[in-house]
Amino acid sequence: MGKQEDFVLRALEEREVRFVRLWFTDVLGFLKSVAVAPAELEGAFAEGIGFDGSAIEGFSRISESDMLAKPDPQTFQILPWRETGPGPSTARMFCDIVMPDGSPSYADPRFVLKRTLSKAAEKGFTFYTHPEIEFYLFKGQQIPGQLPEPVDSSGYFDHTAQGEGADFRREAITNLEAMGISVEFSHHEGGPGQQEIDLRYADALSTADNVMTFRTVVREVALSEGVWASFMPKPFTQHPGSGMHTHVSLFEGDQNAFHEAGAEYGLSQTGRQFIAGLLRHAPEISIVTNQWVNSYKRLVATGEAPSYISWGHNNRSAMVRVPMYKPLKGNSTRVELRTLDAACNPYLAFAAVLAAGMKGIEEGYELPPEAEDDVWSLSDRERRSLGINALPRGLDEAISVAEDSELLAETLGEHVFDFVLRNKRAEWEDYRLQVSAFERDQMLPVL
Repeated sequence: MGKQEDFVLRALEEREVRFVRLWFTDVLGFLKSVAVAPAELEGAFAEGIGFDGSAIEGFSRISESDMLAKPDPQTFQILPWRETGPGPSTARMFCDIVMPDGSPSYADPRFVLKRTLSKAAEKGFTFYTHPEIEFYLFKGQQIPGQLPEPVDSSGYFDHTAQGEGADFRREAITNLEAMGISVEFSHHEGGPGQQEIDLRYADALSTADNVMTFRTVVREVALSEGVWASFMPKPFTQHPGSGMHTHVSLFEGDQNAFHEAGAEYGLSQTGRQFIAGLLRHAPEISIVTNQWVNSYKRLVATGEAPSYISWGHNNRSAMVRVPMYKPLKGNSTRVELRTLDAACNPYLAFAAVLAAGMKGIEEGYELPPEAEDDVWSLSDRERRSLGINALPRGLDEAISVAEDSELLAETLGEHVFDFVLRNKRAEWEDYRLQVSAFERDQMLPVL
């Protein structure tokens, strides 16, 4: 065993850890967990913990169901909400999924991201991400069929005395930082009960693990305070949707590959080609950056989320933005992608984003002119004249584009690519068959 495994085994004894939860995600990004006793962990490091992969969404067929979860000791953390005093603690570690022969499982979303990061590393690049995660807090309990009630009626950046949102954010951030997850900002967002917490920059694999932990922490803290949290992209018709704007950059060693002193916006040729890759491949990767039928209710031309494929400097109507918070600090140069929502599988989403950007660099894509106007306010004719195309308008369109995507098939691998398409087709068919309240309200009185 290595030093990291030895550290974990010592920590288990020193912290009186009774249970260790081994975490991994299915292809859709739902967290899975198996609890093991500390005595079993040495064997888990060496051989993994066996489970039935056929019972996990997208993992395997019945005929090849045996899989192993191998814990990653670098992700060891005590779960702060399980520490209720001097008694025993509970810890967690993320796992890599392997086959019985020790080879990586191609159905493991974490492996999909690690494989994509390795390809970028072969070119000399390290990929960093910084997500701004939005979500809603609701009163009481979730009751199917009833419209949820937000915990407050505050708005963007509002400071409300004795506000439940502020108390919640403080408790959530305390828990996150206890688990080694650094938080940069937090504030009330534009919708009633809507919150935003921004995680600090980290390498993409750590960030994806942190996003999964973040969603768990937020839900646990909400339950402890008698409210509930949702990362649904668009829970209300009349209020803003919840996104996960993600700032990204590539580094070569300790140098920001997106930065070039004296260039327009300080953006290097590499950075411009990366953006060009994001723009060209945005429609085909939408099926993983915005994977739910509800995701496309957020991506409509309402002024709150990107609907069109464009980029700009400080243009918040653009899909890709080049922010200028610290223009004299080269390592702060980055690109903000505004399409993602927090209901995505972060491993697959970050892998697809990186693959699209790297394709732009490898193929030398030329960056189109930036959108200087408010893209939402332009007419369709004006957008066409500027070469600005629309993102998929619905999950059905995203599926159709993804089906022909060589980039996505190569990035996800055949198994995950096939499962994503089959699952999303089924989701669209289920949605298409539903009669909505809108149809009844509009048509019953007149037809």
